[in-house]
Amino acid sequence: MAWTTGDLDIHDVALDRDGRLVFVNTLFGCLATVSDQHSFAPLWKPPFLSKLAAEDRCHLNGLAMEDGRPAYVTCVSQTDVNDGWRDNRADGGIVMDIRSNDVVASGLSMPHSPRVYQDKLWVLDSGTGFFGYVDRKSGKFEQVAFCPGYIRGLSFTGDFAVVGLSLNRENKTFQGLALEDNLKKRKAEPRCGLQVIDLKTGDVVHWLRIEGVVRELYDVSVLPGVRRPMALGFKTDEIRRMISVGPGPAGTP
Repeated sequence: MAWTTGDLDIHDVALDRDGRLVFVNTLFGCLATVSDQHSFAPLWKPPFLSKLAAEDRCHLNGLAMEDGRPAYVTCVSQTDVNDGWRDNRADGGIVMDIRSNDVVASGLSMPHSPRVYQDKLWVLDSGTGFFGYVDRKSGKFEQVAFCPGYIRGLSFTGDFAVVGLSLNRENKTFQGLALEDNLKKRKAEPRCGLQVIDLKTGDVVHWLRIEGVVRELYDVSVLPGVRRPMALGFKTDEIRRMISVGPGPAGTP
């Protein structure tokens, strides 16, 4: 199935336990689902936003599911003016529990990819380069590992996290963040790729560098037991030539 949404600057996407598609509508600053008649149907917006507007006010970007329902989101700031998040990139980031509308963590730097795994609320503090988790009682962000790049995309398998890393953009979106200083302290250059982190020790046990045309990753997904996954694009010849036949009625030759 396919839906036309228009350019909503969609970020995280998830399926709830009822099979409903839920996505982060970053342009309007809300959680939304698809609609057969409209570009989207809003589900929730942060209480600090006064209205739904195509203004990317707070840069809502990340979604964490818990028990098959939307549970937590990340925002770069709590601003309520158009494009206001850019003025608060360094330390205006929050994690919010959408079930209670409570801010469970603040003071983060461009947080992304919240995930609930092994009873912990994990998050990427992208503006500093640290992967870690939020203590849901104290609201403190506990650093687990530094990643040399702008981190977005988080998935898990067993006792390991898989984190996506991106290079800096040529514009000023990533400049002036603590990530720059943290890289310099470690005499490191940013990279695009993946890092596999041991949740027990914080050690990077495996990594993959991506060079060439690809400079940024947004999300990472672990597909257990799957080899050579593929996806069909709407603008490629493969979508015309990839044909599969489903099972027919009993007795069909």
